[in-house]
Amino acid sequence: MNLGRFQLDALSDGTFALDGGQMFGVVPKTLWGKKNPPDPRNRIRLSLTCLLVQTPSANVLIETGIGEKFDSKHADIYAIDHSTTLLDGLKSHGLSRTDVHIVINTHLHFDHCGWNVLRDGAKLVPAFPRARYVIQRGEWEHAGAPTEKDRASYVEEFFAPAEKQTELLDGDTELLPGIRVEVLPGHTGHLQGVHIASEGEEAYFVSDLVPTSSHLDYPWIMSFDLYPLRTLAHKKRLLPQLAAANVLTVFPHDPVIAWARLEERDRKIRLKG
Repeated sequence: MNLGRFQLDALSDGTFALDGGQMFGVVPKTLWGKKNPPDPRNRIRLSLTCLLVQTPSANVLIETGIGEKFDSKHADIYAIDHSTTLLDGLKSHGLSRTDVHIVINTHLHFDHCGWNVLRDGAKLVPAFPRARYVIQRGEWEHAGAPTEKDRASYVEEFFAPAEKQTELLDGDTELLPGIRVEVLPGHTGHLQGVHIASEGEEAYFVSDLVPTSSHLDYPWIMSFDLYPLRTLAHKKRLLPQLAAANVLTVFPHDPVIAWARLEERDRKIRLKG
């Protein structure tokens, strides 16, 4: 879709599945299961949505999905379905890996940076050889030495081989005119959302602050979050702003709705329309 002078396209790296209880934290299964029916292993289907932003000066890719480096054991654990991939999506828009100028990772969990690198024979090399990769410094440092709580979420070989092309940020930063990252700690200590603006039109990639449209309800917060009360505070601040300004909100993991506009009704944030 057109957003001012920018072109936005949601690219899919397929789907995967995570435990429903982990995805909704304190919310009872009787509630989340109505919107997100689990499989026999209590997993819910999730999208791997990446966002391509084509500006007059650069092709920007937000997130790189889960990639192709998991072995069969982990592919089964996460029920990875690669009937489509991020690279397929780029190709369908007439782009190759060398056409990407900036890669923004909101954080470095394995389902957000999987195509940062790929296999070249026995080596792992940056998948986007001409791109600058952008991540918060604190997230990069934590990803290299995670805690026992979140160690399974980080796979160093997914991101470390692109270190020479990686720019480490220290806080909110405008990357180029109309594209700005904002630090939203909660899910991780240095999660960043991406604000996109052109000619009075706006979009916002909320990342795992609001992974699916089901998570628009303030207390629907993942058990994965390191700082859930900070997640809650950011949701209560940011979501009403997005609704009031009619900002196109992009969800990273909603299996049906890649993006939507929001509205506030009865003090709750809902999909518009």
